[in-house]
Amino acid sequence: MAATTTEKRENVLHVKMLGGFSMSYNGKVIAGSSKSSITQNNALLQILIHSRRDGVTRDRLEELLFGDREVDNAHHSLRSVIYNAKKHLEKAGLPKVNFITSEKDVFYWTDEIEVEEDAYEFERLHREAEQESDPGKRLESFLKASYQYGGEFLPMQTNNVWAVRESMRYEKLFADCVENAGKILREMQDYGRMKELGQYASAIAPLSDWESLTMEALVCMRKYDEAIRLYENTVSYYLDELGVHPSGRIVEWFEHLGKGLSHQHSVLEDLKKDLDGNDGAQEGGYLCSYPVFQGIYRTNRRLLDSTGASSCLMLCTLLDSKGNPMKDGSVLERLSDRLVDSVRMSVRRGDALCAYGRGQCLILLVNTTKEGCGLVQQRINRNFIVGRQRISIRYDVSSVCPDEHATFRKSS
Repeated sequence: MAATTTEKRENVLHVKMLGGFSMSYNGKVIAGSSKSSITQNNALLQILIHSRRDGVTRDRLEELLFGDREVDNAHHSLRSVIYNAKKHLEKAGLPKVNFITSEKDVFYWTDEIEVEEDAYEFERLHREAEQESDPGKRLESFLKASYQYGGEFLPMQTNNVWAVRESMRYEKLFADCVENAGKILREMQDYGRMKELGQYASAIAPLSDWESLTMEALVCMRKYDEAIRLYENTVSYYLDELGVHPSGRIVEWFEHLGKGLSHQHSVLEDLKKDLDGNDGAQEGGYLCSYPVFQGIYRTNRRLLDSTGASSCLMLCTLLDSKGNPMKDGSVLERLSDRLVDSVRMSVRRGDALCAYGRGQCLILLVNTTKEGCGLVQQRINRNFIVGRQRISIRYDVSSVCPDEHATFRKSS
């Protein structure tokens, strides 16, 4: 199931406020484009239409429209905005009615033109789902509400407190819909629809941890290869966008993979070829994704417990000319790739490395002491630094041995 588009009824003002803003009447778009959606006319219409049942007082309306700006005569300015909005609606082909009325200093959107607002419809569907007692109907109601949610409420109005508060409220309602629908689908073992719901929620509300719902469904359906790809892509996405890892929920389900993996019987030589893959052709250190790196690190740590050998974990961070970690930008993207290549060619084939967010590279130096890390850093600097380049690398190193926790820092 996915978001559906229903045929729009005639002589109804259709208003979209979730995931963007637009107004249409009888098939004609009358407001809402990338450039026009933040005009005062549209701001006025957004406020009045969204608050059409209770209305908005004059003082509140002036506060929302003009904020802290110095306006010589707020009442006159408000009348001017209302006049211009009415003229725009008339030219757009709406019926000639008094679009905006007032009563005792409270302004209302006219009740002579029927309105269908997606945000109001979403909230209505959520309210109906909460009141439904039959599990089957309750599931369908929560699913219908979930797919009605089209994204952040008025995303272009991030400077308006009222819009931001409404956006946060709708995000909570959406989360409630997805969690309730997911719970019922889990009880019904309907993992196919759980996967679809998780994918939709992840797309419509990025960085909200809904990948864990998809991950759970994939593991329960034994689609392990797809689950591994999802996990690796999710970790990379969160590191790139936020510099953090996704929540523990998706990690827990990733760990379930090991319990469920099964393969056909095979001979040892065939298994060895499959495990080797094309790794023999790769020069330098082993470049892998973070989940794979995590598994290598944990395995190495266990081996050190029994052998008494020493390994080191090294984090390389790009610094700008002032010695601060580099931020976003095309230059950072290019230098990050160069850093990873420089590291890979500077370490041994038995060492592992992975890109860790933007501008960082994580290395596991096997059978290496802290003193030996200095030689590795020199090789990385030789491969990375060109001419009088003012970009430098900070090195943070920690022993992997369980009884050593000291960390030291050095910049190139």
